[in-house]
Formats: sequence, structure tokens, C-alpha cells
Amino acid sequence: MTLNELYKELNYVNHSREKRAYYATMVRNDPALFPLVLEILFLVDDSASNKAGWIAEFTCKQDIAMLYPHLDMFTHNMPMVYQDSALRPVAKICEYLILEYYKIKKPLARKSLKPHHKKRIVEAGFDWLITDQKVAVKAYTLTTLFWLGTETDWVHQELKKIMEQDYANQSAAYKARCKHTFKAIEIFNRQKMKII
Repeated sequence: MTLNELYKELNYVNHSREKRAYYATMVRNDPALFPLVLEILFLVDDSASNKAGWIAEFTCKQDIAMLYPHLDMFTHNMPMVYQDSALRPVAKICEYLILEYYKIKKPLARKSLKPHHKKRIVEAGFDWLITDQKVAVKAYTLTTLFWLGTETDWVHQELKKIMEQDYANQSAAYKARCKHTFKAIEIFNRQKMKII
């Protein structure tokens, strides 16, 4: 399937679980489609970007390893995504990726995710937290930055500052995720102190 054919096929995609699963399976069965999905995702001014984001997220949920060969492209272009319906899947993909690396500790994830990818994810994540984004983007980003902060001390410090500043003005869902993140940072710091 060519880029143009895939672009046309996206006309049939909607946010239903069935459609996302169908197209994610199609991509998993033909991995050559995945970079085309990403290419359309990064057509940031196009409404097809949203639909490509839904497919990319569902594909990564099923098999995050499909993203690994494309991490340079993904992390380089993700800061340009601004449409809510495309940005939410990008933030969720970052969360999947970081959980696979830090929490699940899959060897292929640990081999594929390089320091410059992590740096780009940190930069984009903080940008998403300090700008006017939907709560889902911010919630996924809090988790992502927590795990990245287990390796880079200053990330937790900045994350705590942002959560403290934003806390009063945010939704109940955001506040709940902040409480969870504050607690996770506290537990992490206590465990780190025991080692020292």
C-alpha cells in the first residue's frame, strides 16, 4: 500500500475500538505501513493526522516494538503535533514506550531507546505540561516524566514544581494523577536514600 492509498483508507477510520483494532492489525500484518502511518500523523495541519494517531497508538499498544526502528522520526517530529486528537495518542505512545523501558525493562526497548530520544521526550513532555493541553495529555506525560526522572534527577524536581503550580487550577482527574505522581516520587526518593 502506498502513502496515498493509506491516506485514502484513513477516510474509513473513526474513533471506535473496532476500527482502530482493524487498522492496527492491518499495520501489524504489514509493518511497512507503520512508517507511513507516522508520516501521516506528522502532517500536523491535516485532519488525517488525528486518525493516523489513533492507529499508531493502537498499534503501539499491541506491539510497541514496531515503533523502535522509527524512534528518531517519532521523537524528532512529535513536538510539532498540536491537534488535541493527534497529541493525545502521541503522549500515550510516549507513556507506552517509557513504561516498556523503565518498568517492564524489555531488553529490546532498553537497546532501542537512546539518550537523545529520552531528551526529546522530556523536552516535549515539559512543553505539554506548561501549555494549555487536555487532561489526558498531561496525565500520560506525568507518568512518562516520572519514569524518566528515575534516571535524571532534575526531571523530578521540575515535575514537582509544575504540579505544585498547576494543582489548584486543574481538573479532578489531573489532581488525582498528580497525587499519584507525588507519592511515586516520594517512594522513589526514600528507596534511593536507602541505597546511599
